[in-house]
Amino acid sequence: MHNQTSLMKQMEAMGLNPGGTLLVHSSLKSVGEVQGGADTVLDALTAYVSGGLLVLPTHTWSYINGENPHFSVLDSPSCVGILPELFRKRPGVIRSWHPTHSVAALGADAASFTAGDERWDTPCARGSVWGKLLDREAEIMLLGVDLRRNTFIHGIEEWLDIPGRMTDEPEQLYTLAPDGREIAVPSRRHCGLSWSQHFWKVESVLKAGGALRMGTFGDAEVRICGTVQTTALLSRMLADNPDLFSDNEPLQGEAKPEPLPRTKRGLPRGVQ
Repeated sequence: MHNQTSLMKQMEAMGLNPGGTLLVHSSLKSVGEVQGGADTVLDALTAYVSGGLLVLPTHTWSYINGENPHFSVLDSPSCVGILPELFRKRPGVIRSWHPTHSVAALGADAASFTAGDERWDTPCARGSVWGKLLDREAEIMLLGVDLRRNTFIHGIEEWLDIPGRMTDEPEQLYTLAPDGREIAVPSRRHCGLSWSQHFWKVESVLKAGGALRMGTFGDAEVRICGTVQTTALLSRMLADNPDLFSDNEPLQGEAKPEPLPRTKRGLPRGVQ
């Protein structure tokens, strides 16, 4: 059975910077049996990155929309897993105010990191938390999940203005702030194909280019992506081929992964 100490030793073995910025996409089930369960997993992540900034996605894209437009920073549950939902409720954790692609952060500068996301009308604007991850040279920990759960790649596509990724016209959404204010947030949405389901195809390229390394956390296979290296490699690839993620055909040397499990709403997990 895994415990907090053993999980932290595995994080150290992966070369994670305890004073850096770490974004974690996760599958709790993949970790296996842990003494204390989900809380111990969060304790391990929090304690290891105690000198830096720990970030988990708390997205609500699956149910906040034009027909259900009100996102509550305090009350709207995350649609991307158990760990994010538990993490956002912990003392000291601060959630950003974007109505569909919020994150929760814990660390000395969590407030400044999460501030202002409600000013952007796209999911992953360069000035949002997703662009700030690049500015901070953050690492992304894909814990028991693969590149199909890496929202940061949506950001790279957005910054390069890859066509066909977002709606032309915004929906009128609203953020309900912790102080009770209602903030109008016009929001363009991801549209078209489930682009994130095609992100797996560049795994070998990222490994070869030093942007991705493997590790283990509990029983889970882990992929660690560097935001700087990933942005550099994929920006070049997308400049050469804007349709890189427009199909699900493997690049040379890649093999198709298993289909993603379905959510309660019928969407594949990782469609973001």
